Amino acid sequence: MARILGVEVPDNKKVKIALTYIYGIGDSRAKDIIENTGIDGEKRIKELTEEELGKITSFIQRNYKIEGDLRQEITQNIKRLIDIECYKGIRHKLSLPVRGQRTRSNARTRKGPRRTVGVIRDKAARKALKQQREEK
Repeated sequence: MARILGVEVPDNKKVKIALTYIYGIGDSRAKDIIENTGIDGEKRIKELTEEELGKITSFIQRNYKIEGDLRQEITQNIKRLIDIECYKGIRHKLSLPVRGQRTRSNARTRKGPRRTVGVIRDKAARKALKQQREEK
C-alpha cells in the first residue's frame, strides 16, 4: 500500500479512485488533481513512480485542506454555530437534523432509536422495559 500524506491508499486501485480514500478528496477533486499533475488516471497506484507520487502529494498540500486539518476546521465551525446559538447551532446541540429535514416520521439516524412515551399496554413488554431500566 502506498502512503499519500499519511493515508494508506490501496495499490490495486486506479489513481482516480484511490485518491478518494483521502478524507476531503472526492471524485471531482481527484479528477482535478489528475488533470493538473498530468498523471494518467487509469494507471494503478502500484504502477506510479516515486516522482509521480511526489507530484500528487505536493499538489494536494498546496491546494487543498485534507484529513486532520479539515476535520478540525469542520468541528470548529460546528462549535462556533453552537456558541453563537444560531438555529443551526441549536439543532446540532439537540442532535436533530440541521438542514430542514422533517422529524415527525423520519430522522432516526440523528435522533437515535425510538423511546416509547406513554402507556405500554402489553404486560410482557412493560415487564421487559422495567427490567431494562433497572439494569441501567
